[in-house]
Amino acid sequence: MKARAIILCVAFMMIASFSVGCSKKHVESSTASPAVEERMNNQQESERARQEELARQQREQELQEQALEEERRASEANKEFEASVAELGNIIHFDFDSFEIKPEYRPLLQTKAELLKKYPNITIVIEGFCDDRGTEEYNLALGERRARAAYEFLILLGVAPERLSIVSFGEENPIDPAQNETAWEMNRRVQFKTAY
Repeated sequence: MKARAIILCVAFMMIASFSVGCSKKHVESSTASPAVEERMNNQQESERARQEELARQQREQELQEQALEEERRASEANKEFEASVAELGNIIHFDFDSFEIKPEYRPLLQTKAELLKKYPNITIVIEGFCDDRGTEEYNLALGERRARAAYEFLILLGVAPERLSIVSFGEENPIDPAQNETAWEMNRRVQFKTAY
């Protein structure tokens, strides 16, 4: 038993000596060398430059998309404006020896008034015409009365008078020069010429 106790003592001393002899050493961190620091700084600077470039490209793309959207809106507004100008150019016709606006043309004049209010930069010249029956002087006066009737109707609908002007061509510039009722009916008219 004594031998066993000696063996255990020796074993215990060996274990104790290993644990004391193999103790962990504390390693102090050393500062990075200047070359490593420079490389790290270069990498950080490179990453920062890359991020700035990505942000710049994204801003540029957003500006391009915004410009395209503004261009699309402007194009749509221009198309709407052109359609409005075409609508303003419609002709109204009159009965023989009359300057009374027919009921079927009143909605057309109302549309013209709304468009003129919407686009304040447009002005209109209202041109009065007649067929070739009657004297030249009478037809000039009748053409003026027809143009004035449209002028006054538009003013009553709220269009500013300074945006409208009238002129009479009498029997000049017929749409159809034939001598029949269809041609005469086409020539008794008021036309609207736009300026902007």
